[in-house]
Amino acid sequence: MAKRYANICETIGSTPVVKINRLAPEGINLYVKIEAFNPLGSVKDRLALGVIEAAEEAGELKPGQTVVEATSGNTGIGLAMVCAQRGYPLVVTMAESFSVERRKLMRFLGAKVVLTPAKEKGSGMVKKAVELAEKNGWFLTRQFENPANPDMHERTTAREILDDFDGGPLDYWVTGFGTGGTFQGVARVLRRERPDTKIILCEPAAAPMLTSGQPQDRNPDGSAVSSHPAFTPHPIQGWSPDFIPKITGDAVEKGLMDELLTVSNEEAMACARDLATQEGIFVGVSCGGTFAAALAVCKKAPKGSTVLCMLPDTGERYLSTPLFGHIEADMNEEELELSRSTPGYQLAPAAD
Repeated sequence: MAKRYANICETIGSTPVVKINRLAPEGINLYVKIEAFNPLGSVKDRLALGVIEAAEEAGELKPGQTVVEATSGNTGIGLAMVCAQRGYPLVVTMAESFSVERRKLMRFLGAKVVLTPAKEKGSGMVKKAVELAEKNGWFLTRQFENPANPDMHERTTAREILDDFDGGPLDYWVTGFGTGGTFQGVARVLRRERPDTKIILCEPAAAPMLTSGQPQDRNPDGSAVSSHPAFTPHPIQGWSPDFIPKITGDAVEKGLMDELLTVSNEEAMACARDLATQEGIFVGVSCGGTFAAALAVCKKAPKGSTVLCMLPDTGERYLSTPLFGHIEADMNEEELELSRSTPGYQLAPAAD
């Protein structure tokens, strides 16, 4: 049914749950929740609206005040949309190692992007955002500690999942963590209202921070003092920073996780490509990682089980990354052969 929206922010959420057919193991009902259907293409649109609305309601964010946040890209893109719609200037800090298209998208939406050295990892971009906020009196959204983040997922994402599986089974829910907002917000609701649903969390095998069992050193405000000792750089952008966010750590301590899985970089890349070529679902590397974990769950699950996997963003965020490393702009030999198989409309040979 057609609906008119007062502004772009009203279109956030209500993302579809889609059945996986060709890639699902026989006898398992595997579904994915595709967060790329949010207006700026990722689950972080929810976070962005949630933290801005909470700050407005609390009087912490004044009209025209500059917003600042550290981001690997998706949160910054979501914030750029929300801030543009509401009239707040936005400055984001981002490690230079993240994909170029992310910084271009934020700048296109009117944000300023301050790059930080790759060697300082996510911790460096967070500390830079704090410096800028303190020096200029800007509002720092603090996505990794702000309770408005999981609260937004409790109100929206979790309710959507309950509605989508109302009257039917939901045996496993699988998610990764970036900030931990999706994980904590949805898991709180599932524990209360669908206690039979097993909550499966996953993280990169190259950065097994939760798996290691080693604690994260924190400042009094809950932010990380430094990188976690089990972290090493990985290409699964946005799936986990170089520290365990407070939101994630709190959820684990509260027992909101039934099982923890690790996924290799290669598995994440392969699953993202498989979703595109075999299911027509175009998503990013973090989605591939989460889907790889969901397939591992499916292999162990009893026949007839229902599994839901979160897919956080769109593949368009990764055009300049190794995910697209095998894709050429020019025709390959097979395509050239197809072109030559009929006489007309062929490109001129490339000049030497």
